[in-house]
Amino acid sequence: MRLEKCFFCSSTVYPGHGMQFVRNDSKIFRFCRAKCHKAFKKKRNPRRVRWTKAFRKAAGKELAVDHSLEFEMKRNVPVKYRRHLWKQTMGAMKRIESIKLKRQNHYIRKRLKAGKELAKEEDAKEVEKNIHLLAPPITRARKSKAKEPEAMEIVMPA
Repeated sequence: MRLEKCFFCSSTVYPGHGMQFVRNDSKIFRFCRAKCHKAFKKKRNPRRVRWTKAFRKAAGKELAVDHSLEFEMKRNVPVKYRRHLWKQTMGAMKRIESIKLKRQNHYIRKRLKAGKELAKEEDAKEVEKNIHLLAPPITRARKSKAKEPEAMEIVMPA
């Protein structure tokens, strides 16, 4: 079973799914859905369309340079089937997938770290600005009692 990649968004196209466009020079373009096909016909650049994998890599939102990504490259060389080779390959594929996930998670955490630090700085500024609201409740009660005038008794002559 050969899994192709969508020409526009780089998602996986499973057998029997998507559509194919063959240009006059015999170049084959595979698309996962009509959305990608329509965008291709409108001559849109995948690097400028926000939902594509190309945009995410170009904008630095996804890991672009990683040696584990080279294993996904298409190879047109036929290999003779051997059971032990197949077992090794399947084990290696699982290991590569786990390594790739770890690297992607690390990259995402590193990228989001700067935003968390900015949020902490903004929170610290807000606390400094409104520190009077955070005074302990006992001292607030004392201050409010000190500020309130004493109730006066008014005696009406009978």
